[in-house]
Amino acid sequence: MKLHPALKRWESVLALLLIAEILVFGAINPVFLQPSMLLYATSDFIHVGITALALTLVIITGGIDLSLGSVMGLSAITLGILWVGGVDIWMAAVAALAVGTLGGVFNAVAIHLSKVNPLVITLGTGFLFGGAALVLSGLAGATGYEGISNFDPAFVNLANLEVFGLPLPFALFLVLTVGFMALLHRTRFGRYVYLIGQNPRAAAYAGTPVFRTLVVAYALTSLMAALSGLILASYFGSARSDFGSTALMPAITAVVLGGTSIYGGSGTILGTALAALLVGYLQTGLQLVGVSSHVSSALSGGLLVIVVALRSLSEMGRVWFQHRRVLRNVAAE
Repeated sequence: MKLHPALKRWESVLALLLIAEILVFGAINPVFLQPSMLLYATSDFIHVGITALALTLVIITGGIDLSLGSVMGLSAITLGILWVGGVDIWMAAVAALAVGTLGGVFNAVAIHLSKVNPLVITLGTGFLFGGAALVLSGLAGATGYEGISNFDPAFVNLANLEVFGLPLPFALFLVLTVGFMALLHRTRFGRYVYLIGQNPRAAAYAGTPVFRTLVVAYALTSLMAALSGLILASYFGSARSDFGSTALMPAITAVVLGGTSIYGGSGTILGTALAALLVGYLQTGLQLVGVSSHVSSALSGGLLVIVVALRSLSEMGRVWFQHRRVLRNVAAE
């Protein structure tokens, strides 16, 4: 029996897995099947999905950004510092987004000038941004889990607003998903992203603006991380330097599980979006049935390892079958 072409797409498989996951957890605990629960549960993990959308661009180019968690904390603390200093909350939010974006630009420039692997560079800048957030937090007198609070009520209520019956953060995630799909799959910039991931040297020889494309990709990733930091600040009503400390692994898992090759050159935004929901609901469902957050995080890490291993084996199998086909054709001639 031949499969329908739509079922051959990885996104279709992810959609089916997402539905199956919801049904399984719903069978264990019927509360999980309530539409309101499914919608508002996204507030606990949608910041990961928003960051993963942009991270997809970076990974398709063959890079990685390990600093995004620290950028979340730095942007939130920047917001808090400026608010305590008397700056209007919305101006402070814009400044925090700008700081996050500059972090991404710094990553891209450092990678381009040093020619060092992005993993090493962004690991270092992650410590740099995280340290800066801790210093700023200390200067503001915020310690432990208290953070900087007493924000403008209009900002705090932002995360609880609804748009067409959807929680604002989730509605924003849907809009950003459509926007990034258009950017990656319908623009020249998107073609550049794929070309760089497939062969950066050939892309440069072909006239592709490699450096500019990488700057935009890393800047967008940090911008989304900064936006996620502000969403968390609104959701919790405080700004803390440890925001994003647990976001990195789920974000990378969502991108890779969504079908993006960890080696670069292929991937889709829709796959990442579906995988982000899959991973997010997995953690929520496990906690709902009594599994601790530490165990659910460990399972997410294990899922990442399994997905990478399976995709590597799949790629090896594909290459092997291609070689066999070529040899058969040569022998037949």
